[in-house]
This record gives sequence, C-alpha cells and structure tokens, in this order.
Amino acid sequence: MSVSSALNSALIPWKQTIDDAPQILLGLSGGMDSILLLTLLKEQVSSRYIQAVHINHGLSENSDQWQQFAKDYCEKIGVEFYAEKIQLIAKGEGIEAAAREARYSVFEKRLKRGGLLFLAHHADDQVETVLYRLLRGAGSKGLAGMPESRPLGAGKLIRPLLDYSRQDLHAEALNRKLKWVEDESNQDNHFDRNYIRNKVIPAVAQRWPDYAQSIMHSAALSLQSDHLSKELAIEDLKGLEIKKESAGWSISLSLFTQLSHLRQKNTLRYWSEINDFPAPSSKIINEILSSVVGARQDASPEIVWQSQRWTRFQNRLYLLNHDNKQFQLKSPINWDLTDCLLLPDNSSLNTRFCIGKGLGQNIDKVEIRYRQGGERCKPEGRGHSSSLKKLLLEYQLPPWLRDRIPLLYVKDQLVAVGNLWVCEGWGVEPEETGIEIYWQVDSL
Repeated sequence: MSVSSALNSALIPWKQTIDDAPQILLGLSGGMDSILLLTLLKEQVSSRYIQAVHINHGLSENSDQWQQFAKDYCEKIGVEFYAEKIQLIAKGEGIEAAAREARYSVFEKRLKRGGLLFLAHHADDQVETVLYRLLRGAGSKGLAGMPESRPLGAGKLIRPLLDYSRQDLHAEALNRKLKWVEDESNQDNHFDRNYIRNKVIPAVAQRWPDYAQSIMHSAALSLQSDHLSKELAIEDLKGLEIKKESAGWSISLSLFTQLSHLRQKNTLRYWSEINDFPAPSSKIINEILSSVVGARQDASPEIVWQSQRWTRFQNRLYLLNHDNKQFQLKSPINWDLTDCLLLPDNSSLNTRFCIGKGLGQNIDKVEIRYRQGGERCKPEGRGHSSSLKKLLLEYQLPPWLRDRIPLLYVKDQLVAVGNLWVCEGWGVEPEETGIEIYWQVDSL
C-alpha cells in the first residue's frame, strides 16, 4: 500500500469509535498537518458532526490572521468553528509548557462525556518529544512518547497520524492542493523543541539516517517497560490494604515500608496515575519517602504538589485530592434533609431512609454549623457526654477533616455530627425507619 493510500485509511481503525461518539472535536491550528487531518476526517464523518477548535496563543503578530484563515477554511467546507484566545503566564517550565497547558485546558473544557478530540501529531513530532524528554531526564513513561489515544477530561484524545512522517503528510497535502499557514515561530531556536527540530535532528540524521526508526523502537520498548512497572504497582497496591477515604485513598504504612525502596517509589508513582492524577516527579517521590513516610509516628507531615496531597495518620499513608480553593465555613446553614446540600468547601450532605439507624423522622429541618470550640455531646449508647474534640479523636477522624465536618443542630441542640454519630435522644429504635446522614468529601 502506498503512503498516500495508507494516510487516506488512517482513520479507518477509529471508525466505530467515531460512529459511537456524541461529539467530535479537532484541534485546528491552520498548519499543514491539522488542515490535512480535518480534510481526512471530513471524508469519514459528515461536516455537521465536526467542530474545529482553534487556540489563539497571541504569541505572533500574525495570530489573528491564522485564526481568520482557520475560520474561513471551516466555513468553506461546512465545519463548525470555535476559537478561544488565551492569556499565557510563563511559569517555571517556560512559555512552551504554559502554552501547552492552556491549550489542553481549553480542549478539556470543550469535551463532552464520551467526546473525541483529534490532534494531528505525526512521527516527527513523536521523535522530537522523545528526544526532548530524554534531555529532561524522563523515565520509561516519558520516553514512550505520546500515546495514540488517552483519556482527556470527560472524553478521549486521539492521534491517528503518529505512524506518518511530516514528509508523508506534506506530500499528501500537496497532492490534494491544500492551503495552510506557516508559523514563523517554528524557526525561533530560542524554543527548546524548535532547537531540537532545527539543529539537533538534522545533525543526528546526517550521521544516523535511520534515527527515527531507532528512536521509535526505543519508545516502544519504553512503553512496554512502563506497562510492566504499572502492573507491578497495581499488584503491590493490592497487598497494602488500600481503602477509599474522604477526598482520596490510604494504604497501610507498615506494609508499604516492607516493600523494597525501588518498589516503594514505583508504587507512589503509579498510585497517582491509576487515580487519574499526574505522576509525581522523582524529586516529589523522594520528598514523600523522606518527609512523610520517614516521619515520626506522632508527626503530621504533608507534601502538596499540583492537585495532590500526601500525608499520614494512624499508621496509614494518604493520597488526597487537593484543589486548594479558598472558602469560608459560614454557619448556620439551613437544610430540610431532603435535597442534596452543597457546602462551602464543596463537600455535600445527603440522606437516605434506613431501618434502625439515623435521625428520627420527626426532624424536618436542621441548621448546619461548624466547630467553634467547647462543644460537647453524648453519642447514642454511651454512658456520658464528652467534648467534641475528644470524640473526634476517638472516632479517628483525620485532622484535616475535623474543622470541616458539619454539625447538625435543632434549636441550638447538637443532634448529629456528620456521618459519624447521632446524639442521644435523637435517634430511632431498632425497628424504626431513620434518616441516615451521608457526608461526601471529594477534594480538600
């Protein structure tokens, strides 16, 4: 099969996935590769089902012209067009990383549940990615390059052109007499990836003409290594008494520390990935092992990185979803015990009817308050009252939840504490139907 014929069939393996998708997006820069992919996609799917998404980074004086070109092209072929101009704030990894992060953030927001996003990365992009990550000290996952498909937000990202070179795509685009824009910033060697493309790869190609095949082979081996490491981490986690917790998960520290140092690091790396978090870097993993795992038993250390928090409590290591949102736990909040109640910290309260458990059905409304200090109560079945502080310790509520747990009041009387207990005199008999409280915490 000729390269041209193969390119024209690049989307065939995805036909059923495309047919079943409720939404089809395509990242359209206006460059040759994305214009060609849009053309190929339009031959497989009716134009009215496709939306082209253009990200205007504002980095070039020609950015608005490229956006207009992409819009005009979509209007010409009957494809819906969406553009978003983004403000870039360069952080520690520079403007390239900031642009990528902002771009994917827009894609993720646009994707519906089950939707597809097609991107036109090709084999030359893959080689550049592997070399770039190698020079940054990546491990097997990074050196495996870009996956052909992966989850993104509520949908899936697909790169159907990874097996084809830039030269293959260029020949096909010329054959089809397509027009596209050229980004002059691709020649600016101040950008790392441009330097690799314009300086490093030509020198490598002159000495090793088959460099691309060799690098792609190494990437495939790295992918296998990554899969094996992930399988080992999953097996190790099964033996660590993993538990679902409020806002995350926990594992047994005593069992974890019985693993070899290398397997501990491997488990931490893939524990995050398995739960759809970014994999922590080697530096972060080493900090977790020294500052959290290696801390005294009575200490309360924590490591926060991006959307994750690692901490310890009661000889267990916790991985928590950390959103770092600012909020005020204002009280009181009125609740009729029927509809789900969203609380200021984005946790929620809900109820269900349950035999022999929960609040009595004679209660039709409560006030939600938070700890102020000095509260006392007597959980059902206990001989005497105790301070709320002492009870929360006794019930082994983690420290990071103690100021957040909602307190349920009826006429200034504390009647229940979150989903932990109902206070004496406010519950139901064993054969009666009660209102059971559920407190759900998804992030901190």
